[in-house]
Amino acid sequence: MNTQQYIINDIKPFNVTANILEVQNVFNLLTYSHIPVIRDNVYLGSISENDAHSFDGTKQLNDYLYSLETFFVRENTNWLDILEAFPLNNSNIIPVLSKENNYLGYYELSDIMSLFNNTPFLNEAGGIIVVEKGQSDNSFSEISQIVESNDANILGIFISKMDNEIVQTTIKVGHTGMNAIVQTFRRYGYHVISKHDEDAFIEDLKDRSNYLDKYLNI
Repeated sequence: MNTQQYIINDIKPFNVTANILEVQNVFNLLTYSHIPVIRDNVYLGSISENDAHSFDGTKQLNDYLYSLETFFVRENTNWLDILEAFPLNNSNIIPVLSKENNYLGYYELSDIMSLFNNTPFLNEAGGIIVVEKGQSDNSFSEISQIVESNDANILGIFISKMDNEIVQTTIKVGHTGMNAIVQTFRRYGYHVISKHDEDAFIEDLKDRSNYLDKYLNI
């Protein structure tokens, strides 16, 4: 995906000589968590809103360079790495730098999220299956083989949880043969976390059959 078209410059970065009161006033007008700071168009870091409001308004950014947070991405960074950078740095903007560390602009979280929303994982019709297995036994190739052996296509797959050596994987597949896929996962030793209408129906039939067996054996 081409993310460079989403680089924006609606808000100009602060120069290190900017007055803290000016910085505070800009934050009061915005919903951004951070604003980049530069010197001679070289990125030094980003000032957070929380820090800015705690500083002496009569001083300059130069007096608080120690507080700058130095997170950024490159102009050719993969969009998934860009998306990951937002929660890692608790920010809703991510500065973008050239390989020479020149400041190019920034990404907004909402714009990068729109890229994810346009992937087949979200905008294609399909069903979600969530499975668990031990970390040492979890295999993307095996998961793919299970889905494709049931004549279904994988629209997306990712590890959604890791806890105490247990890996939880979320898979989006075409609606074809959902119950067969679920049953195959169970045969391969996966614990199926997600609930499925077809699967629930079969479980209900099993319960009724067991009840009937008990009744006939009375």
